[in-house]
Amino acid sequence: MTATLPDLLDAARARLAGSPTERLGVTASSRRLLGFGRAPRIVPVGDAWHVGVLLIGADAVFATGGILRAREEAIRGYTADAQRARAELAAAAFRGGFAEGETVHVDWQQIDPDAVAAGGRSGPLLMQDDVPSVVWNAAGGIRPLADYLDDQLSLR
Repeated sequence: MTATLPDLLDAARARLAGSPTERLGVTASSRRLLGFGRAPRIVPVGDAWHVGVLLIGADAVFATGGILRAREEAIRGYTADAQRARAELAAAAFRGGFAEGETVHVDWQQIDPDAVAAGGRSGPLLMQDDVPSVVWNAAGGIRPLADYLDDQLSLR
């Protein structure tokens, strides 16, 4: 008998118990203070275990998005606009309360396990031939979620 999606996620949580988690962040809307706008911030909203293309929380599962390390803002020279944008995000996370060097997950999406169980797709999770599966790479590779979790968790 094939394990259900909730069973697979609960088994993964049990295997991950005691392992360090990483924090999730979202961009906070800037409030004006004395008429001046505040610099953008990324604030913590939860934590999860990073398992490949998934972020497994205590009671929810998310698709990974961007990953960065918080760092204090400093004047630096950049050769590319992408470097500057990434540094601005890292500084926003530091301003939002993340520690220097802490890993921050941004632009993640909550996965709807009920939609997957009903035969649909949510983020990288889907049902394929009544087996919970995961799209695990950009080329669209699909494999059973049980095998994927076993592989990912054996790397810890």
